[in-house]
Amino acid sequence: MGVRKRLSSWGVVRQIRARDARGLGPSAQSPRSAARRARTERADRVVKSICPYCAVGCGQQVFVEAGRITQIEGDPDSPISRGRLCPKGSATRQLVSGPGREHRVKYRRPFGTEWEELPLETAMDMIADRVLDARARGWQDHDAHGRPLRRTLGFAHLGGATLDNEENYLIKKLFTALGAIQIENQARI
Repeated sequence: MGVRKRLSSWGVVRQIRARDARGLGPSAQSPRSAARRARTERADRVVKSICPYCAVGCGQQVFVEAGRITQIEGDPDSPISRGRLCPKGSATRQLVSGPGREHRVKYRRPFGTEWEELPLETAMDMIADRVLDARARGWQDHDAHGRPLRRTLGFAHLGGATLDNEENYLIKKLFTALGAIQIENQARI
């Protein structure tokens, strides 16, 4: 490669030739960086979503290629976040497709040191049995003056900040029907 050819490939020389004194235009790109394409360009479709991490409800654009999420970015049409995401919101792709995500039910017995895999049905039965047991052990039918209580202090519920009104309504109905009185949602805290 000649000296002249090497000099013309320098960024400063390209800036002078393109009259791009601040180096903000195409003169700042190398051929390698100019050939790169954003992951969002290859997407088959873009799905609008809401960030699952907190109660703010930032809008997201989920870019999908061949049925797989390739990128998640802020939704500029969202009146809440106007295209911006915090670091957690920017990393939500890992929530769905990260290599550390578990797709099986894991259980560690009391005083156990190892995790074991359980079928989903077994895990659901274990949860139901424990809820019913806690309800029975903490049940209060009447107070000291004989007034009816029909409640349990054996368990409580604290909902996540990303639950919507409909989900919170159903959770409130379920836990009230079970007799719980300590029902709260993180969005109000």
